[in-house]
Amino acid sequence: MDIRGCIEKRFLAKIKPAPDLVKKELGEADYDYESAEKAFSDKDWKWAIVKSYYCMFHAARAVLFKLGLKETRHFAIGVVLEDLSKKGKLESKFVNYFNAAVSSREDADYHYSYSEDTAEHTLEIAEDFLK
Repeated sequence: MDIRGCIEKRFLAKIKPAPDLVKKELGEADYDYESAEKAFSDKDWKWAIVKSYYCMFHAARAVLFKLGLKETRHFAIGVVLEDLSKKGKLESKFVNYFNAAVSSREDADYHYSYSEDTAEHTLEIAEDFLK
């Protein structure tokens, strides 16, 4: 599915670019990254993974708000990131990072599958994604 398809199915909506929401989302991304670091230091692997994902989620939402888009489904964020990558506006590694974090978060939340290695990797890619 592409951006147009997401808009037609109402998984994305066009909005006026929203600098205030960009700032708010980046603040949430920072908060979630700090929470992920704390969870990792507390050896709470599941929560470190979940919060690392949400760090990336909020950072990516900031990008959408800057572009004048708002998602109603998490997967639509990945569609926008992929489109930006195809246009040469975003390194493909960030699309891969986001998709990996989605998978790790779903495994942790829904399949109770998480580990120190996955938590460490997800935290590392969240840090790079946030920068």
